[in-house]
Amino acid sequence: MPSGKYYVSLLVETIIDELPKTGSNIGVDLGLTDFIVLSDGSKAANPKFLSKLQDKLAREQKTLARRREIANTEQRKLSDSKNYQKQKLKVAKVYERITNCRKDFLHKLSFNLIKNHDVIAIEDLNVKGMVKNRKLAKAISDSSWSTFTTMLAYKAEWYGKALIKIDRWYPSSKTCSGCGHLLIKDKLSLSVRSWTCPSCQQNNNRDINASINILNEGLKLASIKTVGAAGLA
Repeated sequence: MPSGKYYVSLLVETIIDELPKTGSNIGVDLGLTDFIVLSDGSKAANPKFLSKLQDKLAREQKTLARRREIANTEQRKLSDSKNYQKQKLKVAKVYERITNCRKDFLHKLSFNLIKNHDVIAIEDLNVKGMVKNRKLAKAISDSSWSTFTTMLAYKAEWYGKALIKIDRWYPSSKTCSGCGHLLIKDKLSLSVRSWTCPSCQQNNNRDINASINILNEGLKLASIKTVGAAGLA
């Protein structure tokens, strides 16, 4: 590993028992301020591991660049420069800490959702397309939405739960969860965090409203899949 550590990988065959059914279903809205907002109103804050260690990483990288320049000036190979190699190891350890903290957070959060709910509905986001936005790219990458969704998918399969992915174009934020009224396309900018439905007057928190709609759409899709499977039987 770049941090100088060695790992042993063992492959074993095991049987994973399904988790007990809870009778609970949940909708998940992914975000940047809050990592997830659930349809029951609960939230999980975004730990932003890269942001928290950004200053330390920048300092170590700056020192690494300086030692690279010294080695080049003295016409020494980087592989022969002990100071450069020591600093390279420090940078690698910061990256490793970020990665390990992020994985630990994602594993614990995904398992808790699978353990406590039978059906988990989530948006099928186009993360590759979203990171092309330079203003949000770093924050989106730090959130690791794709990794989180992947964890939910295989853990749902392991433990006998259902993960339903909602079409990325489904207007979850702009649909009133109370009456189904859909706002016109340009009527809800990202800066608007709550809105009142002009049809039923329900006040909607943007993220909670979205997660409720995601859950409702997910349950519809789960029902369609179940009926379809029964029809083929």
